[in-house]
Amino acid sequence: MEALAVKRNVGIGLIVGVGVAVVAYAIRVFELFGPVVTTREYPVLGPEGWFLMLAVVFASATALLVILVLTGVRVARLAKES
Repeated sequence: MEALAVKRNVGIGLIVGVGVAVVAYAIRVFELFGPVVTTREYPVLGPEGWFLMLAVVFASATALLVILVLTGVRVARLAKES
């Protein structure tokens, strides 16, 4: 775990994932690029609640992708050094 720098990769992945999700949530909910023309209804939670849940899923998926890529790069470098 130490040789692969997993702890560092997790920290970077979480920062990137949360950052990307916050930006995507802000763009959609605060309509930063203008209003979205739809007739869709969002039961129970309203659009903000649904997009918040989507942002959580997006953040975790992005964080996992970043962690996997960084760890894969580290594995390749360690294999090349050996």
